[in-house]
Amino acid sequence: MNYKQLIEVLGANEGVALHMMLPSGELIPDHFHVTEVGQVKKSFVDCGGVYRESTTCVLQVWTAHDFEHRLTSQKLVKILNSAKPLFDKEDLQVEIEYGVEVVSSYALSDMVPVKDGLTLVLDGRQTGCLAPDKCGVTCC
Repeated sequence: MNYKQLIEVLGANEGVALHMMLPSGELIPDHFHVTEVGQVKKSFVDCGGVYRESTTCVLQVWTAHDFEHRLTSQKLVKILNSAKPLFDKEDLQVEIEYGVEVVSSYALSDMVPVKDGLTLVLDGRQTGCLAPDKCGVTCC
């Protein structure tokens, strides 16, 4: 899901509760905070020597001991709109950083309506060889 789609879905569901579901099906505790919204640009050379770039919108999610905290769709839209000057394109894919002991990065793949709000569905991200033909790696 990209930045623009995220804002559109949140805006169409104004003021509802938000939930986040990890790839395991486990829910991040509902008292999560979005502590930052940023544009992350990664420039790198793959194992085949090809220069590459990727740019994403990253939301960092954190849970604290304020168990009464609840982020609504309306509040998240406000946070995302305040970060809009950071983004030259609205089609950036959205990633979520979250972790208790180790920070992991997840792709935001979907938003599913539930009886009391919206569930943001997170998918795991995998590493892989980007140049299997040059490395001699067989895929899959």
